[in-house]
Amino acid sequence: MTNLSQRLLSKLAASCILISTFAQAQQPAQQGTAAESGRWITESGNLEVDIAPCGTDMCGTIVRVIANRSMSNPTVAMQPTNAGSPLGKKILFDLKPAEQGGWQGHIYNRENDKTYNSLIALIAPDQLKLTVYEDTPAHGKTQVWKRPDAQVPQ
Repeated sequence: MTNLSQRLLSKLAASCILISTFAQAQQPAQQGTAAESGRWITESGNLEVDIAPCGTDMCGTIVRVIANRSMSNPTVAMQPTNAGSPLGKKILFDLKPAEQGGWQGHIYNRENDKTYNSLIALIAPDQLKLTVYEDTPAHGKTQVWKRPDAQVPQ
């Protein structure tokens, strides 16, 4: 190999390393154990949801049904559109790191069988702010989910 070929090959290798490093730096930092991970009780008190990594995203899966109250009228039993058991159902999905902090993705509402945009962010060790919206978070509805008492991180 000539001296010129060796120099070109060396520059090409250095360029590849630089491009790879730059590409990795541009990706949002995703934590396998994000602060939002763990078990949460929905604001309605109906469900316990486990938020955990699923592939490259985060998801929230129903792990316990506590009650079945309607979210629009808590004194009435909810009539879910799907009569099957909600256990194991992913209601939060496609959650990716959000520019403003927290995670942005989608949430499934089993009461009306619709999917909405969602933004979740930890506001205290035992409180998760969930904003559900169609257009922008500013026009959405906000809930606060709480950790089960035994699950609060120390």
